[in-house]
Amino acid sequence: MIKKRFILNFPPESGDKAFTYHLVKDYDIRINILKAEVFPGKRGSLLLELQGKKENIEKGVEYIVSHKIKCEPLDKRIYFQEEKCIDCGNCTAVCFAGALTMNKTNWKLNFDKNKCVVCELCIPACPLKLFKIDFN
Repeated sequence: MIKKRFILNFPPESGDKAFTYHLVKDYDIRINILKAEVFPGKRGSLLLELQGKKENIEKGVEYIVSHKIKCEPLDKRIYFQEEKCIDCGNCTAVCFAGALTMNKTNWKLNFDKNKCVVCELCIPACPLKLFKIDFN
């Protein structure tokens, strides 16, 4: 079993479909909704964590895309300019998900995109503005 996180962007015509039901029922995928901005009749965005067999997740993503829902792995929508980071640690103070931590040996910043929940609190916390998250 694997876990993968995806950002889904819905066109207005897809906002009222029960696609998560089909992911569970037809593809045996466990779903964890980490963030949602979905408005009926309007565009919407959803951060999902999918857990299941690799082949089931691949088929589930194909199902999502076949319904005109844009689906991208989370790590392709998070931008961090690591090479410019001064390792001040400001972002770690606001990261409740534990995606941003300081290495206690060398005091370098560690960023684990797999733990990120797209709360976007790191964006204003970083004095150098090194984070960008494209949720919408």
